[in-house]
Amino acid sequence: MKKISALFLTLLAGVTAFGQQPSTSPYVFSVVKENAAGATENQCQTGTCWSFATVSFLEAEVLRKGGKAVDLSEMYNVRINYPLKADAYVRYQGKQQFGPGGLSHDVISVLRDYGVVPESAYTGLKPGVLEHNHNGMDAVLESTVKTVLDKKLNEDGPGWKRSIEGILDAEIGPLPDATFAYEGKKFTAATFRDELELNAADYVSITSFSHHPFYSSFVLEVPDNWAKGSFYNVTLDDLGRIADHAIDNGYTIAWDADVSEKGFSFQQGVAIIPAEQPKKEEFWSKLHAELVPSQQLRQDAFDRFETTDDHLMHITGKSKDQNGNIYYITKNSWGTSNPFKGYQHVSKYYFMMKTVGIVVHKDAIPSDIKSKLGLK
Repeated sequence: MKKISALFLTLLAGVTAFGQQPSTSPYVFSVVKENAAGATENQCQTGTCWSFATVSFLEAEVLRKGGKAVDLSEMYNVRINYPLKADAYVRYQGKQQFGPGGLSHDVISVLRDYGVVPESAYTGLKPGVLEHNHNGMDAVLESTVKTVLDKKLNEDGPGWKRSIEGILDAEIGPLPDATFAYEGKKFTAATFRDELELNAADYVSITSFSHHPFYSSFVLEVPDNWAKGSFYNVTLDDLGRIADHAIDNGYTIAWDADVSEKGFSFQQGVAIIPAEQPKKEEFWSKLHAELVPSQQLRQDAFDRFETTDDHLMHITGKSKDQNGNIYYITKNSWGTSNPFKGYQHVSKYYFMMKTVGIVVHKDAIPSDIKSKLGLK
């Protein structure tokens, strides 16, 4: 179960971020910029990184606006989205992915249409259970929607949806009461959202792929985009400018990326994209020259499915190594058992090559790019 904490901002003497640099690592990091964020979480046995990363992003937004630290419920988004996914899966006659995955805009849609609730109002855990494990629930839900199609249960009306609701109620609990108490006051999900000054219209999804026109929007073709959410498309250079401008000006970033590369290591707390594949025994024993991505290299990797929609995380700051190379300080949702207490240093080259998409506050975008996108 999550525990609320003070701002996660302890910077260790300018040498490392959030942990003790392992003595065997060739990397020595120093903090360049760090923005306020909440406690590191653990999604445990679930495929809900999309909710953990985006909830962390929203918690950071509250802090950026001058609000108090708040612990928001990740499972509230899961509980609302699963029935919507089931409905979409049946309506598309099983011709799209169904499962625990999702994207940041699924959380932003809940924020817009329903609101947010604190962890204390909805944990998604049965009494006495301390860790999330959705393996059984995910399998039963998938079996149920496939049975609906196989047996044509949808022809009898929407009654099959009660089975989905029942499974979710049994496994992660019914949605919280319309009104809940928080710090001595009564709220609904909508009024709590408004109390935190979170406006869904402020947040935009951005990507960079050349198979669609730049400075337009398109539905990103990745399996977890079950909701058919649109992304603004910018050049690779502008994607990097947005990331730097956001972090440098106190904003954070919800980040969707490919983490299947050998250079992405939670255990090392580092993500790099070597120009040449090192020998296994040398991979983490020395620094490597990195691939400098181009728009075409990035597109080719996406088209060949070498860049895939794997995992969402939360970028909160910037660091540099001893050679001055820039990294993004990135909060994962796999607990704290790595050298940087659950954070990683992701090289800018890795970010540029392996980003699937980001969500940022629209005011975090440089004004000239914002104008090209037609944002106000």
